[in-house]
Amino acid sequence: MSAILVCDDDRQIVDAIEIYLQQEGYSVIKAFDGEEALKQLAEHDISLVIIDVMMPRLDGIRATLKIRESKAVGSIPIIILSAKSEDADKILGLNIGADDYVTKPFNPLELVARVKSNLRRYTSLGNLNRDNTALFVTGGLCINDETKEVTVDGESVKLTPIEYNILLLLVKNQGRVFSIDQIYESIWNEEAIGADNTVAVHIRHIREKIEINPKEPRYLKVVWGVGYKVEKL
Repeated sequence: MSAILVCDDDRQIVDAIEIYLQQEGYSVIKAFDGEEALKQLAEHDISLVIIDVMMPRLDGIRATLKIRESKAVGSIPIIILSAKSEDADKILGLNIGADDYVTKPFNPLELVARVKSNLRRYTSLGNLNRDNTALFVTGGLCINDETKEVTVDGESVKLTPIEYNILLLLVKNQGRVFSIDQIYESIWNEEAIGADNTVAVHIRHIREKIEINPKEPRYLKVVWGVGYKVEKL
């Protein structure tokens, strides 16, 4: 049974999160400030941390930084909780090592889904050889070009050969924008004449398979008037 550390100075929020996590079979360790969270991490075998940004004694940002500096627990998944007015803190938390964030007020079912997603990703990546030159990773999206396997948050994704080759091209070149013509000519190996619809259809299908919300994609982004890219996460 995975143990989840939930840290928030609002005890009602901690109790509510505990109920939903226990319903999914997780055990919950509670903390109400960053210092207590670090103490619990030292005393228990924790699989994932959910931590609020604004707390007394030691806030979530500094606690996250201390966790990431630890050799013992430095690689476990961390989900930041933040109010909408704390966007700067949320971004800072991600920059110093948090894996994900959930904005308050939140849907408990969404939080549980994020927990499951991050645990799957952590388990999956922990079993992969990171020195494998055939492995390409961004966020929770992984492509093993040796086995031709694609996973998102540890779950297998089935792509057609064309979809796979388009995604591989973009993931290999994370952050680089490819025009529609460049994508077409790279994948089909012929001159791009009226390729817009062809590429757009495949992009849409890829998004439907790898994105939680294809209308607000995390990975495969459009750069209006230029082309497409996969974000480096």
